[in-house]
Amino acid sequence: MPVFKDYAELHQCLSTLYDQAKCDARIAPKIRDSHLVIQFRYEDPRAVVTINAAAPPTQPGAYFDVLWGDDTGLKPDVEMSMKADIAHQFWHGKINLMTALARRQIIAKGPIPKILKLLPAVEPMYEMYPRLLREMGRADLVLT
Repeated sequence: MPVFKDYAELHQCLSTLYDQAKCDARIAPKIRDSHLVIQFRYEDPRAVVTINAAAPPTQPGAYFDVLWGDDTGLKPDVEMSMKADIAHQFWHGKINLMTALARRQIIAKGPIPKILKLLPAVEPMYEMYPRLLREMGRADLVLT
């Protein structure tokens, strides 16, 4: 059974994570400085989220924009496709990106070395995600 029962649950959990990350001074400047458009394509449930670090953010306090849905009008530099369960494990720090790419748990299109350079930037999200799940009353989704 998938971790997220539907799009609404996935969106609630991951949008909370992305919304905090885009304003976090430990994480967001490094992503912004990549000037990349990064798209995550999730399945089970289906969702598409795009990180736009190629343009100035529209929200005060943010370093980049996070857009949900297929129709953003942006062409991604990097596209990462995976099951939502894999993303859930990744944001807990339980999935090694290189291993997941080799096992085809994550399918990446675009300049992979640029994504690998961002891994140190997103490491604080590994502690952020479980904390946010607990704060949202979703401790049942926290992996130990």
